[in-house]
Amino acid sequence: MADRTGHFAGEDPFAIAQRWLDEAQGSEVNDPNAIALSTVDQDGLPNARMVLLKEIEADAFVFYTNYGSAKAQELEGAGKGAFVMHWKSLRRQVRVRGLISKVEGPQADEYYKSRSLKSRLGAWASDQSQPLSSRASLMAKVAKITAEKGPNPERPPFWGGYRITPLEIEFWADGAFRLHDRFRWRRATVACDWEILRLNP
Repeated sequence: MADRTGHFAGEDPFAIAQRWLDEAQGSEVNDPNAIALSTVDQDGLPNARMVLLKEIEADAFVFYTNYGSAKAQELEGAGKGAFVMHWKSLRRQVRVRGLISKVEGPQADEYYKSRSLKSRLGAWASDQSQPLSSRASLMAKVAKITAEKGPNPERPPFWGGYRITPLEIEFWADGAFRLHDRFRWRRATVACDWEILRLNP
């Protein structure tokens, strides 16, 4: 597409997304890798929350969570998810819709070990999305887990990653007079080639 130049240039959407994220690392004040993750529950009611994108792979996007959380249950129930990553400083965003799979084993172990010790212990202590009687009870559980697990806890069996393999990626950049630039990459299956279309603002 002749006018897909500048910010939008490239033949690999994952490389474009990585390039945009790298640019945002130098301009966003907090968490340039924050994404608004959307899921649906068993009744089809939408849900959204902020999580941190931890890796852009050659063909997918990866984040981590507690497998018992509401987001995890909804992702696994539907087998699909979506997110938007928006940078105010760049006036750009990336929207992704796709298929869900788990990230476990050595890849999840390696990321877990890269986290701070307090975050690793916190993953053990939190029954994510479940009712909590008080902050004090949570901190007491953290202290108990700290004594039990020591300075090098293993990854909890109920904690790991999810991979979104996209069927659709949209790159959006702010334009004058709200005439924004939008390019949608879409494929029917992960084995298909991408169809790239410029969209109206």
